[in-house]
Amino acid sequence: MQYSTGIVAAVGAYVLWGILPIFWKALHAVSAQEILLHRMVWSLFFTLGLILLMGRLRSLVSIIRNRRSLLLFSLAALLLSGNWLLYIWAVNAGYVIEASLGYFINPLVSVLLGVIFLTERLRPGQIGALVIALFGVMYLTFYYGQFPWIALTLACSFGLYGFLHKKVSAPAIEGLCLETMVLFVPAAAVLLAWEVDGRGAFGHGDLLQTLLLLGSGLITSLPLLLFGFAAQRISLTHLGLLQYIAPSINLLLGIFLYHEPFPPERMAGFAMIWSALFIYMAEGTLLRRRRQRALCSVGKG
Repeated sequence: MQYSTGIVAAVGAYVLWGILPIFWKALHAVSAQEILLHRMVWSLFFTLGLILLMGRLRSLVSIIRNRRSLLLFSLAALLLSGNWLLYIWAVNAGYVIEASLGYFINPLVSVLLGVIFLTERLRPGQIGALVIALFGVMYLTFYYGQFPWIALTLACSFGLYGFLHKKVSAPAIEGLCLETMVLFVPAAAVLLAWEVDGRGAFGHGDLLQTLLLLGSGLITSLPLLLFGFAAQRISLTHLGLLQYIAPSINLLLGIFLYHEPFPPERMAGFAMIWSALFIYMAEGTLLRRRRQRALCSVGKG
């Protein structure tokens, strides 16, 4: 029962992340910077309210008192805000497909970060996957005539964000609350200043726009809560396989709903990235199966 609810929660999280472009597109009249500031402010209210309801304030306070954790979460908050800002801008500027590419590449960036910062050794399958992904990026660069900086910046910033989270152990809700807490004061100050001089969008557009800005905290926090719930109930292998739901939905939205160009030449570049991901996942799956067989053999012996 726990396993099936974990799968449902994981799918729910990734579907919500996948349809986020629809939410941000509905706020196209608001600048990406202002959407980001509202996302920071309302996410804090939402996560802090949940922490109080769940009686986990003591857990949050213990993380805040730890200087190392506070520093790492502050750095993570800066990376996350940059990632959010670029993603919102990319969606509303008509780059949903390229943004989806960033989250397809992200797992391979995480492998590379492990090599650079954790001195992890690459296995042959991982080397092959990274080489093919590199060729895919080079091909897309040649096809576009420019470097796919949106995709790679999203992938690298989120990869570094995940890397920092590996350095400190904290539940998802407390972590997000602390990250938005770090950004709350400057975000709230700028929003207040914009409201005072009449440049703010909150309460000055139609009712739907105001409600969507209020809901930015919910749409930010809910998938993370579902993800945290799922991570405690299903294996990392299944989480890893399910994570491609989100960029796949992004890609389909970009092609069929927003009619962004996706000619065969561009598809070829994506196919290289997908091939790299397939090799990466297949190699990891085979390795885990071999280890399980070896453990079973030892147990039987």
